[in-house]
Amino acid sequence: MTGQDATPPARRDDREDRSVVRVLLRLWPYVRPVRGRVGTAAVVAVVASCLGLVIPFALKWIVDGPVAARDPGGVWLGALAVLGLGIAEAVLFGLRRWLVARPLASVEAAMRGDLYRHLQRLPVAFHDRWPSGQLLSRATTDLSLIRMFLAFPMTFLFVNGVTVVVGCGVLLVQDWALGLVLLVPVAPLIVVCAWFETRYSLVARRAQDQVGDLTTVVEESVLGIRIVKGFGRHRSQARAFRGLAERLRGTELAKARLLAGIWAVITVVPELAIGAALVLGTAQVADGGLSAGTLVAFLSTALALRWPVESIGFLLAMSQEAATAVERFFEVMDEAEEDSGGRAAPAGASGGLSFENVSFRYPDAPEGAPPVLDGIDLVVRPGETMALVGATGSGKTTLTALVPRLHEVTGGRILLDGVDAAALPRDRLRELVAVAFEEPTLFSASVGENVLMGARPGEADEPALRRALEVAQAGFVHDLPEGAATQVGEQGLSLSGGQRQRLALARAVVGRPRFLVLDDPLSALDVHTEALVEAALRDVLRDTTALVVAHRPSTVMLADRVALLSGGRIVAVGTHQELLRDSREYAWLMSGAGSPAGTTGGGR
Repeated sequence: MTGQDATPPARRDDREDRSVVRVLLRLWPYVRPVRGRVGTAAVVAVVASCLGLVIPFALKWIVDGPVAARDPGGVWLGALAVLGLGIAEAVLFGLRRWLVARPLASVEAAMRGDLYRHLQRLPVAFHDRWPSGQLLSRATTDLSLIRMFLAFPMTFLFVNGVTVVVGCGVLLVQDWALGLVLLVPVAPLIVVCAWFETRYSLVARRAQDQVGDLTTVVEESVLGIRIVKGFGRHRSQARAFRGLAERLRGTELAKARLLAGIWAVITVVPELAIGAALVLGTAQVADGGLSAGTLVAFLSTALALRWPVESIGFLLAMSQEAATAVERFFEVMDEAEEDSGGRAAPAGASGGLSFENVSFRYPDAPEGAPPVLDGIDLVVRPGETMALVGATGSGKTTLTALVPRLHEVTGGRILLDGVDAAALPRDRLRELVAVAFEEPTLFSASVGENVLMGARPGEADEPALRRALEVAQAGFVHDLPEGAATQVGEQGLSLSGGQRQRLALARAVVGRPRFLVLDDPLSALDVHTEALVEAALRDVLRDTTALVVAHRPSTVMLADRVALLSGGRIVAVGTHQELLRDSREYAWLMSGAGSPAGTTGGGR
């Protein structure tokens, strides 16, 4: 929680040669199911916008007809025609909004659902690299920007473009000379808009990344509020937040300056052209070369085109922000999901849990750094419990994470009852292997729902819940206000560390897994509760093949044999008594005096 730049190691497209159109076209698979209503809405909007261009013809008829002839009745008729056209235009624009509201909400929901499902299937290594605030901002802010683009700029860039083209044609038909005067600014406006688009895309990307950074700091401060308060770090956290907020403020001001500049240019240049056309047109009316009604119609048409032209600035800005949001969305969606397994693979020679020449290196490890695990050979016999012991950093947690394939081995293989774990579909693998980590994670759900997450499909029932709670010595659940239906709150922080750990253990055993991986599951328990849990665990461990990370002799005594991990290698295997007799390092570890010099590894 330092407040530093938490931007993930993503493909940051701060390039000036990217194609906004090509980026936005990636939305087509989501838009395609609703293309009918979106297309209809665009047509309706074009008709509505072009109706506004009919009004000047009505004004020309009024001025050159009833007004010139001093006919009040004709003036009222013309006024009613103009009113009718205005009402029709408003109704059609309202119809357009109604047409796109529901389908575009469904597009946003589909994208958010796909993003969430994809995040669940990405490897743990991805989540280790990416700050959660960056992912949250993509699922919320960025998707909202995309929906806003689909609802407004996407349609009106097309609608206003058609309107401007039709309007220019109408101007040239009314008076080609005055029309050419109004078309003179087109070339400089195109140049200015191209420059604006390039600059704004860079600033928009920076702003959206900074929103993700700020979200990360807020989330960390909320989740770590006990640490912040316990160590009196609220001022440093506030400084970190202010620093990021100031950076975001500066970026937003840069966006505002760019938008103000383009808006000023797009507003002033056409106004100057309209002023020049007014002067020339008035001179022609005075000379009799142009009727007053034609001049009124011409100027009314020009004024009707002000909005389509002036809107170009913020429509381009919203399009750039949407393109950046699309890039950020697909940065995550383009990440490769976990291999689902199911490949054909040769069977091993024996059952149980076997590690054959297993090595592992973290994807973010510096080039040339030694592997965390190197040449691991270990066999846990069927129905056997193997304790895994080692100094801090020797790679114990990493080794246990390889069994359920939270990380993929970079060398060798792991066999479950003779079958390569990499060949098993992940759904099947997760049915066979249950895990409990040293740091238990609970969700904002009831106690029962948290525990039964580990149950097999069709077996998440009350008897299974009671049995699991009994094994984990989690009788405290019955004293909670609503028993197993009690909501534990975010991260389960309403419970003590020992209570959370027992619920995590209950979740691991509730499904009666074939293989059980426990990463120091009793570290937060007092000695009396630990003894009770160990006694209950012995019954469970008789029916499963288990690998248990242990730091205390009492946990080691649960195991049939012990494997000593040192420097990323298995250096000794035997019973507790054998290792106490034959391994100086093991004796040091079990004595609580630490490990001898040179025995620690570089694992996690």
